[in-house]
Amino acid sequence: MMSTTPEGGPGIRGGVTPYDAVILAGGRAERLGGLDKPGALVGGRSLIERVASAVGEATRLIVVGPPRDLAHEPSRTADRSQAEEGAGVRAASHEGPEAVDGVVFTSEDPPGGGPVPALRAGLAQVRAPWLALLAADLPFLSAHHITALFLAARAGEITAAAGAVLVDDDGREQWLTGVWRTEALADALDGYRGRSLYRLLGPLEPVRVHLPAPGDGRAPWFDCDTMDDLGAARERARGA
Repeated sequence: MMSTTPEGGPGIRGGVTPYDAVILAGGRAERLGGLDKPGALVGGRSLIERVASAVGEATRLIVVGPPRDLAHEPSRTADRSQAEEGAGVRAASHEGPEAVDGVVFTSEDPPGGGPVPALRAGLAQVRAPWLALLAADLPFLSAHHITALFLAARAGEITAAAGAVLVDDDGREQWLTGVWRTEALADALDGYRGRSLYRLLGPLEPVRVHLPAPGDGRAPWFDCDTMDDLGAARERARGA
């Protein structure tokens, strides 16, 4: 897999194809004592609100998890018809969960079944040819980072890249911080019965994108798995 550090400006209007966003916001957060992790506040906003703001240009925001107060205004700059028709995309039926304030909430089967069933549930609601697949606990992810992922993925179109994922400073892929061709994920999920995201997504050989972490520790891949992580995120947000 190619590793790259793309250069890109803020925002994602520069020719990036229409995309939907899938945020995985289920699970029990056992290492946080059962806390509602997506709803935990960092810098005055919930974690899931911060992630949703990074994909504000998405034509459709899909949350796999319990309904909550979260609004999304679909991108006015994207071509909706292109997003819905998406050449080659096997779109799901338009029947299914209802949108609340512009957000589609759905749940995995079985509930709490892990990221693969959650991805399957989210993908069923995707209409666009591309999607962003994200965890709900990324306090420092921004639209600029989403831009960088799309630029890297599109740069690999000659070699039919399935997508692009962030890698951390140790070179580890962050499977829930990436962008993907919808068709590639649908193909990968066909017949897959495993529970590992790595085994599902790794064989797709996405472009690996390394974005140097800023000196303040607000790395785009930083997630809040523990109370210490959450405390660190709050401290770093105060210093922003």
